Amino acid sequence: MFTGIVEEVGQLKFAGPGKLVIAARKVLEGTRLGDSIAVNGPCLTVTAIGNADFSVDVMPETLRRTTLGTLKPGDKINLERALALGDRFGGHFVQGHIDGTGKIVSFVPEGDAVIMKVSAPPQITRYAVEKGFVAIDGISLTIVECDAHSVSVSLVTYTQNNTTFADKRPGGLVNLEIDIIAKYVEKLAGKYKPEMTLEFLAQHGFA
Repeated sequence: MFTGIVEEVGQLKFAGPGKLVIAARKVLEGTRLGDSIAVNGPCLTVTAIGNADFSVDVMPETLRRTTLGTLKPGDKINLERALALGDRFGGHFVQGHIDGTGKIVSFVPEGDAVIMKVSAPPQITRYAVEKGFVAIDGISLTIVECDAHSVSVSLVTYTQNNTTFADKRPGGLVNLEIDIIAKYVEKLAGKYKPEMTLEFLAQHGFA
C-alpha cells in the first residue's frame, strides 16, 4: 500500500528482459530484499540492493499494462516505499496496481499551478469523479475535471519540480490507477441491486 507521495526521483540504470536497475538513495534507507517500492506507480518487489541502486523484476502482465517497457537508461522515475505503520498519510490509498495507461494531452498554466489533461480509455474514466483521486505515474492527484475520454488534474509547483512531470511533454504516456473504492462500490451495487419488478415494488409498499 502506498500514498502517492513521491519520496525521490530515481534514474534508470539498466533495462533488460524482465528486470530494471534503478539508481536511488533515499528509498534505499531501511529497504530490505523483498520489500515493495512503487516505480512510476506499479508496485514492484526489490530483488537486489546495491550501494546506490536497487533491482526489481517486471512481470509480462506489468509490461502489458504500464509504461515500464518503454523506459530507457537515463530516464527519471518516481519512487515511493510502501507505507509503514505510523507514517503520515498525505495522499490517498494507492495499491500500485495499474489500471492502464493514458496520454498527456496538454499543460495549461493556471496561476502558480498547471492543469494537466490526460486522455484515457472509458474503462478507466468511468471511475473518475470531480474532486476524486487518481494516481498518475504513482503521484496522488485530485481530479479537477473529467469526461468519458479524459481526466484533468492540477499540479502545484512542488509536484511540478519534484517529480518526473518536470520532464513530461504532451504526447507522453503515463500510468493510471483509479481509486479502488469506486470499483468496489460498483461491484457491490451491481451484485446486490434487485430487479425492479412490480412484485418487488409491491413487496416494499410502492405498488
